[in-house]
Amino acid sequence: MLGFVLDDIFTSGHRSPSGHPERPARAEAVRDALVAAGIADRGRRIPTRVASDEELARVHGGAYLDDLVKRVPGNTGWLDADTYFSPGTWDAARSAAGSTCQLVTDVLDGALSQGIAVVRPPGHHATRDRAMGFCLLNNVAAAASAARARGAARVAIVDWDVHHGNGTQDIFWNDPSVLYLSVHQYPYYPGTGAPTEVGGDQAKGATINVGLPGGCGDADYAAVFDHVFLPAIARFAPDVLLVSAGFDAFEHDPLAGMRVTHGGFAAMANRLRAIADRTSAGRIVAVLEGGYDLDGLAGGMTSVLTAFARPAEPLPEIAPLPANMVARAAIEGTLAAHAAAGQPIPPATR
Repeated sequence: MLGFVLDDIFTSGHRSPSGHPERPARAEAVRDALVAAGIADRGRRIPTRVASDEELARVHGGAYLDDLVKRVPGNTGWLDADTYFSPGTWDAARSAAGSTCQLVTDVLDGALSQGIAVVRPPGHHATRDRAMGFCLLNNVAAAASAARARGAARVAIVDWDVHHGNGTQDIFWNDPSVLYLSVHQYPYYPGTGAPTEVGGDQAKGATINVGLPGGCGDADYAAVFDHVFLPAIARFAPDVLLVSAGFDAFEHDPLAGMRVTHGGFAAMANRLRAIADRTSAGRIVAVLEGGYDLDGLAGGMTSVLTAFARPAEPLPEIAPLPANMVARAAIEGTLAAHAAAGQPIPPATR
C-alpha cells in the first residue's frame, strides 16, 4: 500500500513573504491535485510528527540546530538572502523532516510499499551546518539516515530537482552506504554538481552528478536515467530508493530554463518505480523539493502518484544518447569522471 504525508501545517505553518516563490500555494496545488486523483482511495495517510533531536542530529551539526532553535520558533526573519522563516516555520520544518522519516520507516518495516511526502519547507539545499535555498532542515537526508538506523544497509537518493542538491551531497559526501544521484541544470544555483564531484575519499563513486545545459527536455532526461542512473542503482542494490522530487525542470517554471513536460516526469517516475521493484523490493519514497509553477507541481506529483500506486510497468527501450551535443557531453563527462575515479558506471542494459 502507498502511504502519503499531507497536512495543513505545510501550508498554514510556513508562511511566505509577499512575492516569494516558495509559498504555501505550492503545497496546496499538489494537495488538491492528489486529492482529485483519488489518493485517499489509493493509499493511507500518515500522521504528521516532528523529527526527534536524534533524527536531526544525524544530519545536522549541534551548533547549527541550536542556532535555529534560538532564532526561528515564533519569529519572522531571514536566515540568508533567500531563506525566510515565519512564526510557524520551526514546527513545519521539524514536521516535514519527522514525517518523511516516519514514512520511510513504515516502508522499510513493510507497513507500506511506497510513499509520497508533500512537505515544505523543502530540504535538499540545507547542508550539515547551513540553511540556504529556501531550506532549513534536509528532509530526504534525515529520512535516509533514519532508514540506515532502521537497518537498511544501502540507501539511494535520486534528485531530479533543477537545482543541484548541494546539502544532500554535503551530508553524505564520505558515506559509502548512501548513493546520491543528481541531474540538474549546470552551471546554475547553487554552483555545485560538477561531474567530477564523485564523493569523498571514503566514498568514491557514491556521488553521481549529471549537469545538463538549459533547454533540455524529456529525451535528455530519459537518456540520463538509462545511461547513468539506472545502471548505477542496479549495481548499488539499495534497500530503499528515495526521490528528491523537485518539479522546477518543468517547461514553464519561472526559476529555471529546462523543458521537461508532465510526461517527462512520468517517464522518470516510471523508470524509478521499475528499478525499485528490481533492486529494492519496490520500496520507493518521493519527497517534494522545488517547483514554482503550480501546474508543473500538480501534474508532476500526480505522475509520481500514478507510477507508485500501480504495479511497475516494464522499462522502455534504452533511450538514445541526446542529439543535443552539450547534453550528450554532460552524460559522457559523468561516465568519464567515474571511470577516472576507478568507479566506472556499468553500461546501459535492460
